[in-house]
Amino acid sequence: MLLFLGGTVLLVLTVALSLAAGSRAVPLTTVWHALVDGGHGSDTLRSDALVVTGLRVPRTVIGLVVGAALGVAGAVAQGVTRNPLASPATLGINHGAGFAVVVASYALHLAHPAQYLPFAFAGAALATLAVLALARRAGDLDPVRLALGGTVLDAVLISWTSAVMLTSHRTLDDFWLAGSLAGRQTDILLPVLGPLVVGLALALAIAPALNALALGDETAQALGVPVARIRAVGGAAVVLLAASAVAVAGPLSFVGLAAPHLVRKVTGADHRLLLPGCLIVGPLLLLAADIVGRLVLRPVELEVGIVTALLGAPLLALLARKVAR
Repeated sequence: MLLFLGGTVLLVLTVALSLAAGSRAVPLTTVWHALVDGGHGSDTLRSDALVVTGLRVPRTVIGLVVGAALGVAGAVAQGVTRNPLASPATLGINHGAGFAVVVASYALHLAHPAQYLPFAFAGAALATLAVLALARRAGDLDPVRLALGGTVLDAVLISWTSAVMLTSHRTLDDFWLAGSLAGRQTDILLPVLGPLVVGLALALAIAPALNALALGDETAQALGVPVARIRAVGGAAVVLLAASAVAVAGPLSFVGLAAPHLVRKVTGADHRLLLPGCLIVGPLLLLAADIVGRLVLRPVELEVGIVTALLGAPLLALLARKVAR
């Protein structure tokens, strides 16, 4: 309980910093007045309030939702595959969704998540099936093949996405290569709320079974756990959560990989605690990365996807080295 209380307090502080920090620093008192009464007062106060309510509140809310989705998706992916390197990014799921959206946008001239969300789901599902097929050996998932297959698939999808964007006669945002929280309003979340809730419900429902699955397939079956069904439900949860996150913020990396490992160090491997912990740590990591991107080259901003990729690469290397030992 203390962990979740402390994590929630830290998340609230990060949200406050997200609303205040950027190329234009806004005092926390002004942030408070902007949220409470619209920032009535001088022209400067009204201008600062407009920055907070019009730009940073939507950006922060989107970061909270997307971070939570990616954090939980990463925890479920690691639990289902029993692979600490698994995440929607390292398995190619995020870029599978992104590639499908880019192709659909190019071919059908789509422009809103409500239109391209089905394509994001299809791309994420196909990428999931592809990486699982690559990882199967003797009817079971081989952790090494899973990691290698996901890395190869992700690289291929990135190159295909770049190729489609280069051949497009209309500009497709680089957002679809790295991901971003900037320049979007909260109404973009409306089409994905249903899939996000369903994905989260599925993930929480199988948390006890993921604990049994961690003991091995034979032990889990001996305990009465339908292994194939749990893996199917877990895969569906990952697809729903990851595809929804990609539809809103692009193919972000690092969050789904790092959040479960950070939470696991405190809660242990119990998924009944791990998944709720990722609901806090996932948004915390994503918002922190977004704040770093705003401040490190101020007044120029780095997209959050670039920051997460820079942070995620050494983390992946460290985890891979640990697993290899």
